[in-house]
Amino acid sequence: MSVPELTRAELRRYSRPLLLAEWADAGAQEKLKAAKVLVVGAGGLGGAVIAGLAGAGVGELVVADGDTVSTSNLHRQILFDSADVGKSKAQVACAHAQRINPFVRVRAAPYLTPENAPGLVGAANLVVDATDNFGARYLIADTCRDAGTTCVWGAAGGTTGMVSVFDARFGLRQLFPSPEGAESCDAIGVLGPLPNVIGNVMAGEALKVLSGVGETLAGRLWIFDGLNASVRVVRLTPA
Repeated sequence: MSVPELTRAELRRYSRPLLLAEWADAGAQEKLKAAKVLVVGAGGLGGAVIAGLAGAGVGELVVADGDTVSTSNLHRQILFDSADVGKSKAQVACAHAQRINPFVRVRAAPYLTPENAPGLVGAANLVVDATDNFGARYLIADTCRDAGTTCVWGAAGGTTGMVSVFDARFGLRQLFPSPEGAESCDAIGVLGPLPNVIGNVMAGEALKVLSGVGETLAGRLWIFDGLNASVRVVRLTPA
């Protein structure tokens, strides 16, 4: 991945992260500009991720989501408002991201299927799994494993959320061999701010993976309880 120089306008836009010695010394901002990220899911988790990565200056964002905005989404999905109900989540999210940062290239993609997943994943430097069902999650995990692509993963439901980074050492199927017992927000509900908390942590992990700055959650599972604000980090054992 070639690393482009930043323009004067970009230097002004990213002046605050560039004040961080670790960030500037690693050429992190230039690495972000060169990166292409596939975000699967543009809802509660994905909205926070998309906003965070667009603002941070990731060079290209590809957003895959086959759903439309519904009224029940609006209490937690920050990229949408009442006027967006019935519209494509991916299209609205892309337009919002472009308004956040016109220097970022943004495009919507069809939702992942077994047929298109290899091409979409293979073209990305990083994949973010912000979906809400295990069928999609397993497809993303298996495709990333086959392509050797790192995946930032997160989940939120009820009052609890979790984040990890899956790479060649550890994947989703090792953490969840089956979806037994897993329930969606449609079944158990979700505290409104929770997906945004989890999505922002996912965005932070994505920035660390792309920049090489800091220690990612690869090999660890970060768990947040929204009722008591407690955090646990569990170390995972590779199979």
